Amino acid sequence: MIRISTFALPAVLGMLSHAAPTVNSSCESLTSLELPNTTITMAQSVPAGGFTLQGRGGASPVADLPSFCRVAATVKPTSDSDIKVEVWLPLSGWNGKLLATGNGGWGGALAYGDMVQALRRGYATVGTDTGHTGGSASFALGHPEKLIDYAYRSEHEMTLKAKALIDKFYGNAPRYSYFDSCSSGGKQGVTEAQRYPADYDGIVAGAPANYMMHLQAERLWIAQAVHKNPDSYIPPAKYPVIHNAVLAACDALDGVKDGVIENPRACHFDPAVLACKNGDGPDCLTAPQVEATKKIYASAKNPRTGEEIFPGMEPGGELLWSRLAGPQPISLATDTFKYVVFQDPNWDYLTLNFDEDIARADKIDGGVNNAIDANLKPFFGHNGKLLLYHGWSDQQIPPGGTVNYYSNIVKAVGGPAKAADSVRLFMVPGMGHCGGGDGPNTFDTVTALEQWVEKGKAPEQIVASHATNGAVDRTRPLCPYPQVAQYKGSGSTDDAANFTCKAP
Repeated sequence: MIRISTFALPAVLGMLSHAAPTVNSSCESLTSLELPNTTITMAQSVPAGGFTLQGRGGASPVADLPSFCRVAATVKPTSDSDIKVEVWLPLSGWNGKLLATGNGGWGGALAYGDMVQALRRGYATVGTDTGHTGGSASFALGHPEKLIDYAYRSEHEMTLKAKALIDKFYGNAPRYSYFDSCSSGGKQGVTEAQRYPADYDGIVAGAPANYMMHLQAERLWIAQAVHKNPDSYIPPAKYPVIHNAVLAACDALDGVKDGVIENPRACHFDPAVLACKNGDGPDCLTAPQVEATKKIYASAKNPRTGEEIFPGMEPGGELLWSRLAGPQPISLATDTFKYVVFQDPNWDYLTLNFDEDIARADKIDGGVNNAIDANLKPFFGHNGKLLLYHGWSDQQIPPGGTVNYYSNIVKAVGGPAKAADSVRLFMVPGMGHCGGGDGPNTFDTVTALEQWVEKGKAPEQIVASHATNGAVDRTRPLCPYPQVAQYKGSGSTDDAANFTCKAP
C-alpha cells in the first residue's frame, strides 16, 4: 500500500524522469514464455489512460496511468492450486525496479489500486489473488494446499514469475525489488522476509497481522466482552464519551493538547471514572460496560496461566471501536475458527475457550499463518531492510502486536544498535487501520525505503500529514520506535519542523 503525501510528489516525478531501460521484446510475445507450473493467459499492451477499474458505479478509466504491458497468469504449484497473478510492465520510463503489492483480509482479489500507484511511480509491479476468489475463509475448508497458497506460497510464486517476466521483457532483472502492503499484506511482507529472504531487497509492512491465530483470538476476546450479556454491550453513541475522557486524562501528556495521544503507553486511563452514579445514562458507563471497556484495553490472556495471548487496544482509538466491539464479531476472526481451526461453519464464537482452543489453533496452524519468527538474519544478511509501521489507534489489529514482534527482532539481532541498520518501526499517533484517524496519517514509506536500501540512508523520521477536505492542516514527524515526537516549545504545533524525535 503506497502512502504518498503531496509534498513527496516532486521526488516521485523526479524518479520517473531518470533514464530507463528499454523494452527488449514485444508485450504480446510473452504469452509464449514458459515458466514452471504457469500458464500465461494474457499479454496485452494497454495504452496510456486505457486501464479501467470496476467499481460500484461500473467500469471507469484510471487517469494519469502510463502505457504498460499487462500480463496475466495462472500458477498451479500443486494439483489443488489456482493462483492468479498479474504483472504490469511499463512500456516506457521503467525505473528498473519491482514493487510488489499485498492483500487485505483473506485476499481473494488483486490489489489493483496499489498496482496503479506503483505503475505511476515507474515501477514494474505484481499482484495476486492469493489462490482463491472472495473475501471469506470458506475456501480453506477441505483444501489445505489452498490455505498454504493463501498464507505464503502465492506471494513467493508471484515474485518469481514477476522477476522472470521482467528479465524477458526488458532483457535484465530488476535492480531492486520491493514489497509494500498493510494488514494481511503486512503479514505477507514479514512472511517473505522470514521464509524467502532473497525475494526482496526492502519490505514495507504496515500493521502486520503476523501472529494471526492470536490476533483472531484477541478480536473474539473483545466480541465476547461486549456480548457477555445484553448489559455488557457499549452503544457506539458512548464511544465519544469514553474518548473525550481519555483525552482529558492523557492528551496533554506530550506537552501539546491537539486531540491526539502521541504515546498511548504513557496513558493510564481507568474507565471506572465514567461509572454511572444513578442508573444508566448517555454520559456514563454502567458497571457491566465499565467491565467490558477494561477488557477491550486489556490483553487477551489465558485464564489458567495468565499468559498474554495478544495485546489489547490502546487509549485514543475509542471512536473506531465499532469494528471489533460492534453488534457482530469481525468475520475475519470467526472465519478463522470456523473454517481453519474447527472446520465447522456453524461454530459459535461465544464458545471460544482462551486456553485449550488457542493451543489447538496454534497446533493446527503449525506456523502456516502465524509468522512470528524473529530471526531475520538471512534477510538482513544481504542488506535487506524492513520498515514496519502501525497506527496507535488501529481499530482492527491492536498495535501492541507489532511492537512485540519488533522487540523480538531487536533481541534476535543483538540489541537496538545492531538492529537499527536493518529494521525500524514507526508508530503513528491517532492513525487507524492502515490509514485514517485524527492524527497525521499520510506519509511516503516507499521513498524512505528506497533511500535506505539504495543509498544507505536510514530513516531518522518520516514526515506525515493530516488533511481536512483535501487541504493539509497538520504535519508531524513519525519517529523510529521507541522515540516519540516532542514539541520544541515554539512555533505552530501543526508544523512538523517544530518537533524533534526523542526518547520518551
